Amino acid sequence: MKKTVTDLDSLSPFNAALEQSRGSAGELGNHAIDEFKAGRLSRRELLRHASLLGLSMAAGGLIGMPHARAQAPAGKPGGTIRVAHLTPSGQVDPLTVTDPAGLALINQTGEFLIDDDGQELKLKPSLALSWKPNEKGDVWTFKLRPNVKFHDGQSMTAKDVAATFNRLADPASGSAALSVLKGVLSKGSVKVVDDMTVEFHLDAPNGNFPYYVSSDTYNAVILPANFSGTYEKSFPGTGPFKFEKYTPKVGASFVRNPDYWGEKALPDRVTFAFYADEQSELLALQGRQADVMGDFTVQGGLSMMTNPEFKVLGVKSSAHRQMHMRTDTGPFKDKRVRQALALAVNRDVLVKGLFKGRAALGNDSPFSPVFPSSDLSVPQRKIDVAKAKQLLAAAGVPNGFDVTLTTEKYMEIPDLAVVIQNAAKAVGIRITLKVESQELYYGAGTYGKSDWLDSPLGITDYGHRGVPNVFLNAPLTSEGTWNAAHFKNPQYDKLVADFVAALDVASQKKLSGQIQALLLDETPVVIPYFYDQLIVTRANVKGVRFNAISQLYFQRATIGA
Repeated sequence: MKKTVTDLDSLSPFNAALEQSRGSAGELGNHAIDEFKAGRLSRRELLRHASLLGLSMAAGGLIGMPHARAQAPAGKPGGTIRVAHLTPSGQVDPLTVTDPAGLALINQTGEFLIDDDGQELKLKPSLALSWKPNEKGDVWTFKLRPNVKFHDGQSMTAKDVAATFNRLADPASGSAALSVLKGVLSKGSVKVVDDMTVEFHLDAPNGNFPYYVSSDTYNAVILPANFSGTYEKSFPGTGPFKFEKYTPKVGASFVRNPDYWGEKALPDRVTFAFYADEQSELLALQGRQADVMGDFTVQGGLSMMTNPEFKVLGVKSSAHRQMHMRTDTGPFKDKRVRQALALAVNRDVLVKGLFKGRAALGNDSPFSPVFPSSDLSVPQRKIDVAKAKQLLAAAGVPNGFDVTLTTEKYMEIPDLAVVIQNAAKAVGIRITLKVESQELYYGAGTYGKSDWLDSPLGITDYGHRGVPNVFLNAPLTSEGTWNAAHFKNPQYDKLVADFVAALDVASQKKLSGQIQALLLDETPVVIPYFYDQLIVTRANVKGVRFNAISQLYFQRATIGA
């Protein structure tokens, strides 16, 4: 029933804004409002879902409400922000980048159609002003921001957007984004409507598609359609900083872009000095050679958390570690054995010990608590050594077995591997650890082209995403590009396809409960926690913005006295 003016006056400001939005919110928007009113969506979930679908709720002041920003600048504009940074693992190029060190460099000059806000974990316009799906959700139309120029003076138009995504979706291009776009977007399916309008014609309906073209897909910075050559020579883009210098294995520097379309950057310059490991970065901070460090870990710098000279800042995330077990061969072919290993793990101890509480419990599925679609009513798996031993006996291995766990030397993963090794020993599974460099683990490793895909037991790092789609598809569907567990389950594949196609969060949440239940039963992977993304700055640094995917934004940053 339509509300009268008197009715609206009796509502809270937020609920009144909701009712005023109904006329422009469309069917999906009104369904989301109804779910919120019925108590099935929280206010945060409603606003995140509205931002995802590009729903027209701004008339009621919802999408237009100010969002949490980085720390307010408190210092003089100008100067140089110095960043202690890990050395990129290979050539820096948006087409192929996969490592956190490389992607943080790219986002200094490059921008995305949409930003996944680091504080509220919701989408906000960047190079795209608005977006909306058709009724089926298989065609999404984006309206672009006018008067945007690349650093070489060229105007950005729909042709550049189409060329960027058709390149990323090309199987012959070597694109790292295919792990995200495969089965979602095909080469040639991005169409120019006019200079400021572009259409994405998807392979199948996708209710979370805006995240695929947001900063979540860190390869998807918009490049000129005529770009060719080596990216490292110029770092082309549209951003508030532009390229000054890049020296492999040494560092990089970027300067303020005076022709930026938006608010001009406060610092004159941002410099990155490359280091081999976290301890070297921390020494640079302590030695006053750096002002900021990304990808900070609790166990790597515990003393920094109580040192008044520094500030440790964090955001909740879906970043996690995934321990896969080969479901097609060896002892883990029996799901009872997989369940037994999962029941041996004390997740509370991991969260408290490895992260000092800066993490959330994982429940052996990719559904992090940060996702509005996660069904948090699914019972949490807990340690149960007695049941684990019973399962091993029922599977025919009452005395346990020997297995090698292969993983990477990255952040807290070696410590996690030791904890898993000790936990497994308590139920009779004897684990030998093989901790490799990231280059070996992801490259030509012991077991074949890449150890993480071929090892019988392994732990792999998974960075943050704003929605669970990539986590559900790439590592767990039958044809997933990251399916290290070699898990093949038609029922799971169908549930994930239905989840991806669902446009409303209520349907997504219902399907997520079914997916979580299936994964708890099958247990192809163990996901023990989702950890907060942390950075550390000197106490006099203000205004640094960052998100859970390791991107760093310095345009509002200042350094005080």
